Amino acid sequence: MHETLKAGAVIAAAGSGKRFGEKKQFKLLGRRPLLFHTLTLFLECDNISEIVVVVPEDDLDNTQRELASFTSTKHAIAVAGGQRRKDSVYNGCIALSEDISIITVHDAARPFVTPELINATIQGCADSDGCIVALPSKDTVKQVLGKNIQQTLDRNAIWLAQTPQTFHRDILIKALQQKIDATDEASMVEALSGNVTVVEGTSSNFKITTVEDWNMAEKVLS
Repeated sequence: MHETLKAGAVIAAAGSGKRFGEKKQFKLLGRRPLLFHTLTLFLECDNISEIVVVVPEDDLDNTQRELASFTSTKHAIAVAGGQRRKDSVYNGCIALSEDISIITVHDAARPFVTPELINATIQGCADSDGCIVALPSKDTVKQVLGKNIQQTLDRNAIWLAQTPQTFHRDILIKALQQKIDATDEASMVEALSGNVTVVEGTSSNFKITTVEDWNMAEKVLS
């Protein structure tokens, strides 16, 4: 990637916790809240210049105080999220400094990302509009309607998207401003005919969604 391009990170941590039963981003995983396990890895990533953590508005003041207690030369702030994920990510993007040209978006609920994976997606933006972490499917993939199989898809062409997902700032912000309903940022950039590439991730970069996922994360730390 060209040396003049600065990268910033948006950590999405504005979920309400309805599916999990509580706001898991603030639940203690080991001795620290889940969110701060994730944040630490971005603070350790040399290619990330600054970080914006997006949290529920009710948790903004507490998170800002926690961030202020971190000993780091890297600029890290908290902002309030919006009604939907895309609104929250947008709030994070516009809070980054104007000289940030590359934006990395990551789920707070993926606490086992590595600086190497983060850097790989940043480097992947050198020749594309965006680059995301994904896993090639190991299983046979069925397209199902109701409970009936419609067709079997070629698993060699199927990748399972993770985060981080990294993009050039302008196209990401433009995509977030569109009336596009999508489950990740890459889908929105793709809808604008953006060229998004993948780097292969790891199964350890899983997202904590259920109590079973949480139990698995505790085992990883133990």
